[in-house]
Amino acid sequence: MTYTEEFFARAKELIDAGRFIDNKGWVPATSGNFSACLSDGTIAVTVSGKHKGHLQLDDIMLVDAEGQALDGKKPSAETLLHTSIYRRFPEVRAVLHPHSVNATLASRIFGQEIVLEDYELLKAFSGIDTHETRMVIPVFANDQNIARLAGKVEQYLDMHGAIQAYVIAGHGFYTWGGSVAEALRHLEALEFLFECELRMQGVRKP
Repeated sequence: MTYTEEFFARAKELIDAGRFIDNKGWVPATSGNFSACLSDGTIAVTVSGKHKGHLQLDDIMLVDAEGQALDGKKPSAETLLHTSIYRRFPEVRAVLHPHSVNATLASRIFGQEIVLEDYELLKAFSGIDTHETRMVIPVFANDQNIARLAGKVEQYLDMHGAIQAYVIAGHGFYTWGGSVAEALRHLEALEFLFECELRMQGVRKP
């Protein structure tokens, strides 16, 4: 198939994001997956099984709004979690999913939600302009049945409204934004905030 210039631009942004995230140690081995929604509703997403710190252009593929491959490549197993976010939040144009130590530990320690409150860095998130903010990050049990997991996220959103991110226990977290750059800003802020919470609990990075 013929890819558009928009696809190539978003693919480069995802590749660059992967290198940045990997440099921080947040996507070990072949973990994690990234995507960007194009103007026609199709989605550029990382293929399955590739190291996110060494992505090449051929490692970014195109799927439709239902997560079905449009170019014969194999998408990440968790693509349905990306497509459900785009359906829920039309303003979202990028989704990033790292597998970091901080998110994994936080999911073990804090149970069903991580509460972030009174941090100046909460202002890194779109729509927040004061530290006097309480952000709840839900934690969902890991599930190899991705459709079922996506359904649980949808149920939570139906009950609680919009969120900025969510964690999958023992696994990693999802966050998103109006561009790859904005999603990356949210990701970096969450990593800092998770680490603050962990240190307050007496957990130290090795």
